[in-house]
Amino acid sequence: MGWYEGGLVKYQVVSSLRHKGKTIEMDSSREIVTLLGINGEPMGNLSWDFVIDQILAYRKPPATRESRSEPRVTLSFRVKYKTPEGHQFESRAGGIGGGGLFIESTTPLPVGTKLAMEFSLPERSNEWLQAKGLVAWVCPKADQYTFSPGMGVRFTDIAPDIRSRVLELVKAIQHVGQPAA
Repeated sequence: MGWYEGGLVKYQVVSSLRHKGKTIEMDSSREIVTLLGINGEPMGNLSWDFVIDQILAYRKPPATRESRSEPRVTLSFRVKYKTPEGHQFESRAGGIGGGGLFIESTTPLPVGTKLAMEFSLPERSNEWLQAKGLVAWVCPKADQYTFSPGMGVRFTDIAPDIRSRVLELVKAIQHVGQPAA
């Protein structure tokens, strides 16, 4: 059973062997799910929006799942981003796909933050491409999935030609990484 604490509901993880002792915290006012470690330290969080998208993606039959889920690759490139309040940052992105990118940051912005971004892809590093996005999930410290702390940003507004360049790059990198048949 969960317990209630000032707008939050917390559920202790008990049945999972790998994650026993951790806690799932549901924040209904901010619509965020947070994973807390054994000592109550935040390990990362996701917006309900992102969780729902993931659940729906895995409900689809396998044939459509492949074409719907956005391919992504690990790739390092420069990214500049600005919050609605006008705070500007410059960082490195650690991955990109048709659906968004991962920005490396030791102080990731909260889930739900809207960003105006500019990024330069390695093949033309002096050309800055623009897109808008939303912080969909954060990882405050490196774990087995992300080699550095940061935030996953989902594209909310990206020009079709920029998106197709991103997808071409992803396809090219994936192709290189594939063993010959």
